[in-house]
Amino acid sequence: MTDIMREGPANPVKIQDNTFRDGHQSIYATRMRTEDMLPIAEQMDEMGFWAMEVWGGATFDTMHRFLGEDPWERPKILKKYIKKTPFTMLLRGQNLVGYRNYADDVVRAFVDKSCEVGIDIFRVFDALNDIRNFETCVERIKANGKRFEGAICYSLTQPHLGGEVFNMEYYLKMARSLEAMGADSICIKDMAGILSPYDIYDLVTELKKITGIPLHLHTHYTSGMASMSCLKAIEAGIDIVDTCLAPYALRTSMPAVEPLVVTLQGTKRDTGLDVRKLIRLGEHLEKIAPRYEKNLAANKISLIDAGVLAHQIPGGMISNLVSQLKEMNALDRLNEVYAEIPRARKDAGTPPLVTPTSQIVGVQAVMNVVAGRYKMVNNQFSDLVYGLYGKTPTPIDPEVQKVVLKRNKRGQTPVTGRPADYLDPELAAARKKIGDLARNDEDLLTYVLYPATGEQFLKWKYGIEPMPDDVKPPQAPETAKEK
Repeated sequence: MTDIMREGPANPVKIQDNTFRDGHQSIYATRMRTEDMLPIAEQMDEMGFWAMEVWGGATFDTMHRFLGEDPWERPKILKKYIKKTPFTMLLRGQNLVGYRNYADDVVRAFVDKSCEVGIDIFRVFDALNDIRNFETCVERIKANGKRFEGAICYSLTQPHLGGEVFNMEYYLKMARSLEAMGADSICIKDMAGILSPYDIYDLVTELKKITGIPLHLHTHYTSGMASMSCLKAIEAGIDIVDTCLAPYALRTSMPAVEPLVVTLQGTKRDTGLDVRKLIRLGEHLEKIAPRYEKNLAANKISLIDAGVLAHQIPGGMISNLVSQLKEMNALDRLNEVYAEIPRARKDAGTPPLVTPTSQIVGVQAVMNVVAGRYKMVNNQFSDLVYGLYGKTPTPIDPEVQKVVLKRNKRGQTPVTGRPADYLDPELAAARKKIGDLARNDEDLLTYVLYPATGEQFLKWKYGIEPMPDDVKPPQAPETAKEK
């Protein structure tokens, strides 16, 4: 055992459990139903987790669209069983839980309502790491007396930390900005699983020199490096790490909590969690697994995507590319698209590849390969180049900018201000349009975030139209609430 792990005062690593949100999002396409969380909810509350992530990300979309569940009800229901452990959610800044920037009135209303239904900690990120897209969210989080965790989207410009863009100073500058904004903790958000062990050791070491607020690591197992990276981050002094119960871990999900707990036993970073109790919780997830196995990606024997170590393209982005190329009968050009992605990304200001920028760059790369470079331009790519998503890490290529904005309806001169400043208030017009179908503020926000599918869900919710059988929740749950 290294001296760094056994000398000095005890400093237990805090564990955030992501099983009820990012775990099933990564493994089962976000299809876990609330009823299947309840049998172990009280036991989860007794474990001693720092927090539990239960909401945000894709859950809001998937619940109303595919599960026939009202997204606003999940945190309310879980709060009845989980009374001690704080709830955290993933919030895409001005994107909220959707795929575009929403007006400030929508953002304020959404955050206020999220606080009301039970969210205690908000992990806020922006796809471009543009701090201006945090402002309205943070103002309401603080006004409600909740915790703001500022997230830095981790990206690379070369195989390891460094280079012209995503270097140490880039991340230190972002951390300083988040702390100045009032962050209660800072999260290093490695959505693609490309963070290598020694890079995170160096990054945490340097961050610890400039800030005293807690540091939190979120990484995915996609490349196979996540558990090693967690351990090196812990050695460097990281305060909190994200994990999942073993059945919902690995693959494109988080590291499993059980082996990490055993690894740290007897060290100064010992979590204090009971591995036997964790294993029993996992047995419930194994029991309900047959309900969700159809959503498990089983097209490869490998549990990791070794390819991401070479091309740095997130797994979800690859599946979208393959789907697009199949529709165009051009799957044989996938390698050309792989080569085009870094070029299109650089043209567009080197954005981190995370929702929604990963989809935006990926779609444009496919168009560039199939139709010729920028012969066709998707609307979201045009908006990105125009400045509606925020400031990109590097300047947009001026020649590409000129070509892309040639047919832009808003104009050919990019905007440089805070993106939301160019958006008109939305709630009043939406309330008038949806009328009596939205019976409360939660319904209205569901409709504003997802106009088409949100309206359809409200028709199901209030019995105006029958809910399809493949969406309808089971009438008689197979599992009773376990004590």
